[in-house]
Amino acid sequence: MPTRRGRTIGARVLPAVTIHSAPLVLPVCGPPVEDGAVAVRGDRVIRVGPRRKIEAAHPDLVPVRWPGMIVPGLIDAHLRLGPVPVPAFVHGVTAIAGVADDLDSASTVGETGLGGVTYLETRCEDERRWESDGRDHLITAIREVDHPGIIGIAAHSPDPAVMEDLAILSRTFGLRLHIELGRHPAGFLDEVGALGPGCHVATSGPLDEADRKLLRIRGTAVAIASPFAAEGLLDGESVIAFGTRTGGDPLAAARMLARDADPGRDRLLVEAVTLGGARALGLSEGPGRLGSLAPGSRADFAVFAVEADEESAYTALLRNGPGRCVATVIGGRPHWRLEDPATTAERHLA
Repeated sequence: MPTRRGRTIGARVLPAVTIHSAPLVLPVCGPPVEDGAVAVRGDRVIRVGPRRKIEAAHPDLVPVRWPGMIVPGLIDAHLRLGPVPVPAFVHGVTAIAGVADDLDSASTVGETGLGGVTYLETRCEDERRWESDGRDHLITAIREVDHPGIIGIAAHSPDPAVMEDLAILSRTFGLRLHIELGRHPAGFLDEVGALGPGCHVATSGPLDEADRKLLRIRGTAVAIASPFAAEGLLDGESVIAFGTRTGGDPLAAARMLARDADPGRDRLLVEAVTLGGARALGLSEGPGRLGSLAPGSRADFAVFAVEADEESAYTALLRNGPGRCVATVIGGRPHWRLEDPATTAERHLA
């Protein structure tokens, strides 16, 4: 095929590469990288590693240099949506599990630019009303919601028949489920077929051992929505995430559960607000995955003005990171930056 200037005629032109560097990069899926960099093409990460090596591979580029550390974007795994967009990105959040009780609330996510899953809530109280118009209303809402991202179902009905049908609908349409455990015990959800890897639950109170075991067996992640809910879940066996419900700082919520001189727990808690959140939303694997930084993952990350080395990375981020996010990048595009010359990148982004 004829070529022009070294390119195949008709071939798709690849997006330009951008290099983001910081004194420390914390990929979560791999070891921390001191004096590290993240190379981004379009909305994907193409390389993570030492800054010198990545910059040497792209000598014509002017890198974006950030202070502190670059980490995967945080994920709020339980957030109630309202008519006013929630500025969660100021905390380093780049994706959410947003629960919307109407189409207007669901559309606010598109205004924020946040990724993740938006769950349309149904509270139909009995099978009669569900059969009359509840099912049709939900299906219509799924089809008509003005939302560019992923849609799921927040299933909140006291009627077992309705909950069972919602579980069937979620599998039929390939939609994820999100359920608040305060409304339904885990055993009830298992009986109606709601639990499984396609569902994650949120809880504000402690779960008994039987419920925790059932959720682990079914592969259902738990979003911790209160410090009281963490009892028995920080054993490294359960898939956990954090949900703020109101759009707060999930890293600050995780810090409340830190213990002195326990770097293992610090790492577990940081993983919960990144990779754990992605697992809860079913977005931790495959191209465009969230919660980690590696070739092929979506270029969602946050920058925290926190000093650390490879050994102290998780502890420093957890203990000192809340309130110190200086920028968020979503899908490779700068989304928010703290306008402070002392803490922003050396080069302004377009």
